[in-house]
Amino acid sequence: MKKDEIQLPNDWLQHLKSEFKKPYMLKLKAKLLEDKKNGKTIYPPGSLIFNAFFLTNLKDLKVVILGQDPYHGPSQAHGLCFSVPFGVKQPPSLQNIFKELKNDLGINKNTSEGNLESWAKQGVFLLNTTLTVCHGQAMSHKDIGWEQFTNEVISVISREKEKVIFVLWGSHAQSKIPLIDKRHIIIKSPHPSPLSAHRGFFGSEPFSQVNQNLDKEIIW
Repeated sequence: MKKDEIQLPNDWLQHLKSEFKKPYMLKLKAKLLEDKKNGKTIYPPGSLIFNAFFLTNLKDLKVVILGQDPYHGPSQAHGLCFSVPFGVKQPPSLQNIFKELKNDLGINKNTSEGNLESWAKQGVFLLNTTLTVCHGQAMSHKDIGWEQFTNEVISVISREKEKVIFVLWGSHAQSKIPLIDKRHIIIKSPHPSPLSAHRGFFGSEPFSQVNQNLDKEIIW
């Protein structure tokens, strides 16, 4: 990520440009380059690290769904939390998200598809709080600086937007609540992971709750 490679849509960049000049971001870039130099495979590919920002402009943003770090298997991560590219098998958390979607709104999703780009294009910002990961090593880039960046992203949304709906699944996502102004709407439940979905994610009806708070419903 050289300086001239930092590309975000203008409505995001005007609020985030200064972040790319800060010491933590320079250290983050150095860490990514070091990992690549050492032969590590990093997901998602460089061109997709900021994919969520390109698919959901700040001006169009209505909903935020927060994830943690990208999938760490081949061909899975493409810059949108919980989502996988077309043709890639749904990971377990996404399977549970779709189970709850069926329970909530009666919508059946094709079990072979897990691409959530259609949500992103309707204003659902699918943000991981850590934007990269090493192959086969969950949370390997947790403490290299991404959370400082994404905390600022959440703060920008909170500051610049009105009545955004934040969907916070699990304790990690809910730890971001102090960054969110009280004028926004928070929908929270346990995480859809198989380890926690039965503790309250199933039956939480997040999709209908989101649509009840929007003038134009999301087509999930």
